[in-house]
Amino acid sequence: MANGRLSRFARTFSADLRPLRQSVAFRRFWIAEGIGLTGTQVVLTTALLEIYADTHSAFAVGLTGAATFVPLLLFGIVGGAVADAFDRRVVVLCTSAGMALIPALLALQAILGAPVWVLFVLMAMQAALSAIDAPARQTFAARLLPADQLPAVGALEGVSATVAMTGGPLLAGVLVAAAGHEAAYAAVVVSYLAIFGATWLLPVMRPEGGGTQAGLRSIVDGLRFLRGRPVLAMTFLVDINAMLFGMPRVLFAVLAVEQFHGGPRTTGLLYAAMAIGGTLVAVTGGWLSRVRRQGLVVAVSVAVWGLAIALAGLAGTLPLALLLLAVAGGADTVSAVLRTTILRVAVPDAVRGRMAGLFMVTVAAGPSLGDLESGLVAGFTSAQFSVVAGGVACVLGLGLLLMVMPAFLRYRGDEAAGTGADASAEPAAADEPTAVGPGEPVESREPVEPGEPAAAGAVPTGR
Repeated sequence: MANGRLSRFARTFSADLRPLRQSVAFRRFWIAEGIGLTGTQVVLTTALLEIYADTHSAFAVGLTGAATFVPLLLFGIVGGAVADAFDRRVVVLCTSAGMALIPALLALQAILGAPVWVLFVLMAMQAALSAIDAPARQTFAARLLPADQLPAVGALEGVSATVAMTGGPLLAGVLVAAAGHEAAYAAVVVSYLAIFGATWLLPVMRPEGGGTQAGLRSIVDGLRFLRGRPVLAMTFLVDINAMLFGMPRVLFAVLAVEQFHGGPRTTGLLYAAMAIGGTLVAVTGGWLSRVRRQGLVVAVSVAVWGLAIALAGLAGTLPLALLLLAVAGGADTVSAVLRTTILRVAVPDAVRGRMAGLFMVTVAAGPSLGDLESGLVAGFTSAQFSVVAGGVACVLGLGLLLMVMPAFLRYRGDEAAGTGADASAEPAAADEPTAVGPGEPVESREPVEPGEPAAAGAVPTGR
């Protein structure tokens, strides 16, 4: 009996690997995507090292944020419209080819000793291509896997992102030290070619219904789609609220000195604590696939995030603050996985690209706005007050949002995902395959309104 309990515990708190086992296409693409994400971090870190080596200016290094942030915002919305207009497989093939070209050009500029503005331009181009690529790429999982496995996809993506965020900068440092900036850039070309190869082997990924013409009208229609859909709107609003008020990362260096009487090493520990908490949840996230009250769990996760941040600001010792930041990082990962799942399951395939683009813009803008808010409040008060007040404001903001849109708390993921294996679903049209991997069965997916039960015999649509 003890062994049985231990076995159930292990199944609950181990990574859900069903997506990797079920779909060869998804497994291949997940591995390639992890390699590509690592390559992106190598490019970014190498560029920062090169800019500082050329200019010896911290301000110039900081300008890289502006060089990448603006294209991410502008082209994220455009990328969503593009993803809903064309075969998404073809879109990712084009963008991954372009993203392989950029590090090659970066290597060339390093060899030629080009002016630093050339590096900024190439980084902006890389960010623009990434913003077009991401919305199309984020639609693949819902076409390759049944909806009940999409929470596991979110957790697996969290693992690969964490590995990339940690390993990419380390690899960049080793490559630059051993062979120079140009060699580090050149090595990244291979990572994007891995994504190109994995995408090439995918089936056709045309949007259901044939797609909509890309343009301003398509973008506006995507925004209108959220009107009257409180569950979907809340997946964006709760994240903006959490990042705007509760993201204290810009103040870690100040807290390390003023609150914990440390230095750079303490600052690094504060940053690492959140990442460690998020990683622990991602690698033990098998239980996320069994969450039914997804809206409620997201709300609780955001509340835990805000409270943990506020308490970390009040913590009198560094170990306690690190523990609370790890809790906050874990809560953020739970929220991110389930919000991504809601979008993948509840959004019809025809608008899934535009919603993924809006999600990416939210993820890009939220932390940056949070940095601005935290810095302003700290400037008028203190860093510690800014952190505490931000965490409290996050919880209060969440309460206000839930008062306005209480339907979010009632949303059950199984209302949209529970019929994913219904054998009575009609087959997909021959010219619009919704493949689940080479040689695997094809399913037709009908859109289901968030919060409404799936129609009998329908298979609803499923980062």
